Amino acid sequence: MATIKKYKPTSPGRRGMTVNDFSVLDKKAPEKSLLAPMTSKSGRGSAGTITTRHRGGAVKRRFRIIDFKMNKIDIPARVESIEYDPNRSAFIALLVFADGEKRYVLATDGLKKDDSIIFSEKAPIRNGNRLPLRKIPLGTTICNFELFPGKGAQVARSAGSSAKLTALDAGYAHISLPSGVVKIVSEEAYATVGQVSNVNYNKIVIGKAGRARWMGKRPEVRGSAMNPCDHPHGGGEGCQPIGLKHPKTPWGKPALGYKTSRKKKNKK
Repeated sequence: MATIKKYKPTSPGRRGMTVNDFSVLDKKAPEKSLLAPMTSKSGRGSAGTITTRHRGGAVKRRFRIIDFKMNKIDIPARVESIEYDPNRSAFIALLVFADGEKRYVLATDGLKKDDSIIFSEKAPIRNGNRLPLRKIPLGTTICNFELFPGKGAQVARSAGSSAKLTALDAGYAHISLPSGVVKIVSEEAYATVGQVSNVNYNKIVIGKAGRARWMGKRPEVRGSAMNPCDHPHGGGEGCQPIGLKHPKTPWGKPALGYKTSRKKKNKK
């Protein structure tokens, strides 16, 4: 498990700043065959207009091709290294399969170099192994699980994420998420045993504005500091409350508590 490293308060930016202790990672260059170029769009869509605000100016980086389908069934793999991925919060593991192929997957917490893992229906219930939900005992902590069999991991993929298998009923699995939401998916869908690595990610203190700029985050302006024509919260003399029962986005949509998932989707 990666620990949190603190700095001495040698400057206002250093005071309180924390970073991951990356000594747990292998110091090697990323696998060249699994890299892809990545251009910065700075939050702009296909028309060239800003579709996501407050993005841009990140450090140049290359994309690591992650295998989310993990469809090399019944072929054992050895963990060659645990590496840092600048494009996601979790650490990644470089797997070397028995047939010589190499792939990147999301590393689970506690996975180490030279560990052996396998994707199989007959896989033992061990950290990093991947198997169908119907083969996993109830109460097991899982991550990287599929919503539809064969589609690939879609849920519980960020650092420290996990879910719990709570029930198997009539061909479906009930998976409890930390938010309290229960996902009902086919018991044929695959899931990885364990919790996603880098569990202390949410405890990291950025410390200074410049570090946020390295990450591609640009400054945000409070809506209450704008004019009424620019934001629903704007206007008024001095510091004013927003004047609304619930906060809104600049386009009048609810900013908090707004349900974003559709109840009826992907019905076949």
